[in-house]
Amino acid sequence: MTLLALAADETLLILKIVFLVLLYGFILLVVRSATKDIGGAPQESIILGASEAAALREELGVRPRPPRLRVLGGPGLPSGKKIDIGAATVIGREDNVGIHLDGDEFASGQHARIEPRADGVWVEDLGSTNGTFVNGERVTAQRLQAGDVVRVGQTELRLEA
Repeated sequence: MTLLALAADETLLILKIVFLVLLYGFILLVVRSATKDIGGAPQESIILGASEAAALREELGVRPRPPRLRVLGGPGLPSGKKIDIGAATVIGREDNVGIHLDGDEFASGQHARIEPRADGVWVEDLGSTNGTFVNGERVTAQRLQAGDVVRVGQTELRLEA
């Protein structure tokens, strides 16, 4: 091999190494750019109390969806029916109650009241004969959580908050 051939081989080797370094550098830039775009701008999180959250919703004009009951079963109401609870609502067999349980012979005329309050949704038994049950336990008054099942007479309602 001549000296000229060796110099040409070394030059090609150096060019190959430079090309690989540039290629890896380009790939690194593309990956960093893509992951930066996915993450987006950093966001701050804050925790608000109930009164602060209510004030912010009012200021922004946002009205939260009222709590909702879904009928699971029982006489008088079709299963799957959704009932919004915007204010204190009495449940019973009387015609003048908010949730009328026509045909539920185990429900009293004014059996229970469900009421959204600042600290959550509450159910209160109104002195019914057969009692009001939450998740199978008899209650006089209790704050409900999403998913709780309230039984009034033979009718079961699940809270969907």
